[in-house]
Order: sequence, then C-alpha cells, then structure tokens
Amino acid sequence: MRYNFDMNTNLVLPLASMTVAEKFEVIDTIWADLRKNESEIPVPEWHREILASRRRAFERGEIGYTDWETAKKEIRDRVS
Repeated sequence: MRYNFDMNTNLVLPLASMTVAEKFEVIDTIWADLRKNESEIPVPEWHREILASRRRAFERGEIGYTDWETAKKEIRDRVS
C-alpha cells in the first residue's frame, strides 16, 4: 500500500482498515525518511543519559542486544 502526498496536503491514513503489516510499512517509511536528516532530530538530554547507561551495562556484559531487523520481525510475529 502506497500513500502519496505533497507537503501542502494533509495525509489521512485509513488506520481502522489497515492491517498491522501495512501500519508497520508506514512506520518504516517515516523512519527511513527521518534518517535522511538525522542531525536535525532533537535528542533530549535524558535520552542521552539512558543510552549512555545502557552502553555501560552492555560493555560490562550485563545486557545484550538484538539487531533492529530481528527485533522488528519478533514484534511483527507477536502482533500478527
């Protein structure tokens, strides 16, 4: 499902009739677009502190991680 619009038009998504997979597709499209200008995305200090804390815990071997593609698949499997 593709949604086209220009910046002068409001985009209205038929959320009630969209499947979970379609909603994830829209989310993925938005994230891909946001990544084009990552430096413009504001990151609050509290978020930086959480990330630093998690990095330290990872470096100490206290926590692990899952790559994003695997995490998305696991989420999709749970909700579909």
